[in-house]
Amino acid sequence: MFGIESMFEGFFSTVFGLLYLLMVLTTIIVVILDNRNPVKTLSWVLILTFLPFVGLVFYYFFGRDVRKEKLISKKGYVHLLKHPMEEFQQQQSFASLDEQHQAMRFFYNVNHALPFGGNDMTIYTTGKDMVHALLEAIAMAKHHIHMEFYIFEDDAVGNKVRDALIKKAKEGVEVRFIYDDVGCWKLPNQFVETMRGEGIETRGFLKVRFPLFTSKVNYRNHRKITVIDGCVGFVGGMNIAQRYVEGVSWGNWCDVHLRVKGKAVYGLQTAFLTDWYAVDRSLITSSVYFPEMPAYGDAVMQIVTSDPVGRWRDIMQGLLVVITNARKYLYIQTPYLLPTEPILWALKTAALAGVDVRIMIPARADSKITHLGSLSYLAELMEAGIKIYLYEKGFLHSKLWVCDDILSTVGSSNVDFRSFEHNFEVNAFMYDRHSALALKDVFLNDQKDAVLLTPKLWKQRPWYQKVQESVIRLFAPLL
Repeated sequence: MFGIESMFEGFFSTVFGLLYLLMVLTTIIVVILDNRNPVKTLSWVLILTFLPFVGLVFYYFFGRDVRKEKLISKKGYVHLLKHPMEEFQQQQSFASLDEQHQAMRFFYNVNHALPFGGNDMTIYTTGKDMVHALLEAIAMAKHHIHMEFYIFEDDAVGNKVRDALIKKAKEGVEVRFIYDDVGCWKLPNQFVETMRGEGIETRGFLKVRFPLFTSKVNYRNHRKITVIDGCVGFVGGMNIAQRYVEGVSWGNWCDVHLRVKGKAVYGLQTAFLTDWYAVDRSLITSSVYFPEMPAYGDAVMQIVTSDPVGRWRDIMQGLLVVITNARKYLYIQTPYLLPTEPILWALKTAALAGVDVRIMIPARADSKITHLGSLSYLAELMEAGIKIYLYEKGFLHSKLWVCDDILSTVGSSNVDFRSFEHNFEVNAFMYDRHSALALKDVFLNDQKDAVLLTPKLWKQRPWYQKVQESVIRLFAPLL
């Protein structure tokens, strides 16, 4: 009897092992046939080969191509573009398109992003100032408030903003709020239900619920957008949480956010309403959300979005245009530096061509693994002549680019695979000297709290750190 049981156990063990091996091999074949970036393909093959069980789980949740699954329909976006409001926005847009930067034409052609002149831009470099300005704008709302954030927490800052929104909803102002379901995992259901109960239309973006977990968890809405009455908007890198105001245990929170007043808010409004269609399936295109406006300032702006659904990687490809057109200098701030191969080679090529390329990252980050991956790129960047600055005063979370005193951008996009290929992102691009010089000053001011890394100093780091960096880099496309 014992022998028969052992035989059956051996038989089932063998069958299970063969089925398991077949699943792993099949998954590897699927990954290869997807014809993705070879670096990303190799990363998945390595994981599936050496960590098969973990690899299968991770691929199921994080690896499948969302474009084939059609998680987000483009139908709403197409409707928005065909609606008469597009014609109105076209008439209001910046006239001299062909005379401006090549990036402007690229974003117009690929992203349907209209450039607008006559905008007033206010820069916030602290969470305290941004939240104060946001609360002031909310208090002034007369018709509607549209807001979406990747992170919105149940803390002192989150409660203050929520209460301000509830107050306006009680006054009869339309309030619509989108939160990312993964970014707000810690947000209690009661917090959201309270908002709904007080008249705020609240929706979660790409809700992740077992057993429908799948690859939805990998494609997140990382945008930070607020629109007040269609004429005032906020966009940048800051979320709604206490740490954005008070900082972290090892220092301050260094970030950049913009307040925009003018026609460029049409772009923010369109981005929000497109996302609203995705989560609510209601199409909002009334002219009341796109009011006519006079010129408030001199800033020329484009609101550019990117997502994992479309054919192109709009923001990444646009930044490639920026890099290749740089002639004098290019200053970049990013919390995570895990560049795609095109971005990496473009940056090195620009520096080798004599462009003053400076990249600032935090000396210490909120994610150790991602930070180690970022550090693995520093040696080759410095070898090409790129100046690397490590911000030491706290955590640098800013996503800022400035080029040649003529172009600048602030938004939600990091310089990493996740922002460029997986997330729903939004950036404001500015094409005027005043905006560029103002944001250049932000970079140079933060540079005072950063240390310039040298190749000699960098080579002296411990050998085990070099090993960790190299191993993590293998999985950079998956982080």
